[in-house]
Amino acid sequence: MRFTTITSPHSDRPNSVRKTMLLVILALMPGAAAMIWFFGWGILINMLLASVTAVACEALAMRLRKRPVLPVVGDFSAVLTALLFAVAVPPLLPWWLTVLGVAFAILMVKQIYGGLGYNPFNPAMAAYVLLLVSYPVQMTSWLPPAMLNEYPLTFLQSASVIFTGALPDGLDWDTLTMATPLDAMFTQLDQSRMLSEILTQPLWGDFGGRGWEWAGNWFLLGGLFLLYKRVISWHIPVSMLGSLLVIAMLFHFLDQEAYPFGMFHIFTGGTLLGAFFIATDPVSACTTRKGQLLYGASIGLLVFIIRTWGGYPDAVAFAVLLMNMAAPTIDYYTQPRAFGHPGAGRD
Repeated sequence: MRFTTITSPHSDRPNSVRKTMLLVILALMPGAAAMIWFFGWGILINMLLASVTAVACEALAMRLRKRPVLPVVGDFSAVLTALLFAVAVPPLLPWWLTVLGVAFAILMVKQIYGGLGYNPFNPAMAAYVLLLVSYPVQMTSWLPPAMLNEYPLTFLQSASVIFTGALPDGLDWDTLTMATPLDAMFTQLDQSRMLSEILTQPLWGDFGGRGWEWAGNWFLLGGLFLLYKRVISWHIPVSMLGSLLVIAMLFHFLDQEAYPFGMFHIFTGGTLLGAFFIATDPVSACTTRKGQLLYGASIGLLVFIIRTWGGYPDAVAFAVLLMNMAAPTIDYYTQPRAFGHPGAGRD
């Protein structure tokens, strides 16, 4: 019998890195399309710019390391990192910040540790936090959702703002942009306004910020597709969303005017994107089943704590990075028992 490879394994793996990355990118598309629909062409421009930058940086790193370029670039992991970063940042982010963030993600968070499979932190979220801490004004200047936007920009106007900083005639940044729903919610709660009063404002929909909640629905659909294709397991997203929902409902029950209800936390900000596409990163997340449950639940708890009492309302990136640091320790203490030992097979 003739095999395609001389040494074992002689059969192709059912899920190659390339196939897995392409499935995740495919699953991301409905949510990305919703973001473009509600927040404008700037999201698409950021996706294209980030992807080109990521591929260029990956190729540069391979050349510097004297490794073949095409096999690494062709696995699409750099493109996935770029797309996750692009849908998380504001649609009119200046081009050089997008380039800076993606270059940091690929070169300093991924390649400096040895490339795919060796990075201890999620590259897209590390880049997001770097820019959020360093350039908070640019990183929190979001356009209003389409139903509230009085000055929607065309593709060319969006590109002009991103690449030149020139705004359309008669508009300024204060007119064009607004705070995110999470920023607006927690800023007003800090000013001792009642939750029932805040939610009467047009910014809010059925569960969360208008536009954001619908984008969340499409990210949820993409996440369910990944579960169906067994690209990810249910342990991390379910434990993350479950812990966030339970702790938010508990505090809302204790004081309904000071703590938003549980579904608000799920459908506002980047919670659903983080639960299915970021926290499940197979490189930086836990690998054991018990560890994944603890890892996901801890991210949900941290998201609530940072949103409620921290300085950055959209806390998913911080929570994921903090738990990335804890993942090796969690894996160490949650290893399944070896076959033949008492209790083996229960994990």
